[in-house]
Amino acid sequence: MTEVGCLAHARRKFFDLHAANQSQIAEFALQQFGRIYEIEREVKELQTDQRQAIRQQQTKPLLDALHRWMLLQRQKVPEGSASAKALDYSLRRWEALTRFVNDGQLPVDNNWIENQIRPIAIGRNNWLFAGSLRAGQRAAAVMSLIQSARMNGHDPWAYINDVLRRLPTHPNSRIAELLPHLLRRTTLGA
Repeated sequence: MTEVGCLAHARRKFFDLHAANQSQIAEFALQQFGRIYEIEREVKELQTDQRQAIRQQQTKPLLDALHRWMLLQRQKVPEGSASAKALDYSLRRWEALTRFVNDGQLPVDNNWIENQIRPIAIGRNNWLFAGSLRAGQRAAAVMSLIQSARMNGHDPWAYINDVLRRLPTHPNSRIAELLPHLLRRTTLGA
C-alpha cells in the first residue's frame, strides 16, 4: 500500500490560518496552491501519460519551490504557533502530498471521494440509533453496497432489486459474483 496525500487538506490548513489572522505566510502558500490547482484544471481531461508529463514540467517545479519556501519559513516561525502547525502538516506529509506528480492516474486530492461519502458522514449521528449493534452493522453493509453500486455505474434501486431477485437461486459459493464491481450493467435483470 502506498499513501497518497490530499493537497486540499494541506491547503485547508493555510486557508484556516489566513482566515483567522490574515497571515502573509498563509497568503503566499494559498497563491502557490492556487497555481497548482490551475494546472490540474487544465490537465483534468487529458490522458494519464499527458497529465503526468505536464505535471512533471509545470507542477513539479512549483512544488519543489513551495517545499523549499516552507522549510525556510518553518525555521522562522515560533514552535507551536498556528503558522508552525500549518507548515508542519505539509512538511511531515510532503512525500505523500506530492506523489500525484509522478503518476498521472492519481488525483491531486481526495475531494471527489469525500463528496461521495459525505451523505454517510452527515448521517452517521442519526444512524447511531439503529436499534442494536447488529442492526448498525447491517445498515453499514447495505449503505456500502448501495454506494459501491453507484460508483460502478449501477442504478442502486435496480441493482438491489436484481440481486434480491437472483439470491434464492444463486449458489452461495458464488455469492461474490453479485458484487457491484463484478456484475456488469448489461446483465442486470437478465
